[in-house]
Amino acid sequence: MRHRLPLSLASTVESRSEIVIRHQLPTDEAALQRLVDLTGRRLPGGHLLVAEADGELVAVAGDDGATLGDPFRVTVDVIELLRVRAAQLRAVAA
Repeated sequence: MRHRLPLSLASTVESRSEIVIRHQLPTDEAALQRLVDLTGRRLPGGHLLVAEADGELVAVAGDDGATLGDPFRVTVDVIELLRVRAAQLRAVAA
């Protein structure tokens, strides 16, 4: 299953940024807490996928479909990548 991002979303990813989508690790606790503190919201529920931009955790998505992004960065594109990857993982598991 291939997913293409709309040009308007894809163009917001800085060309110099390296984006990594991965499963949450125990060592992510401080970075996740930072996102919670910055947003004043709770972490999404369930298993978490996280997105790093240039080595910094900037967004997270949960099994429940909820997402959380750094409010001081443009993360709409990264959150869309998280959603696409979560859908791919669900399709493989089914």
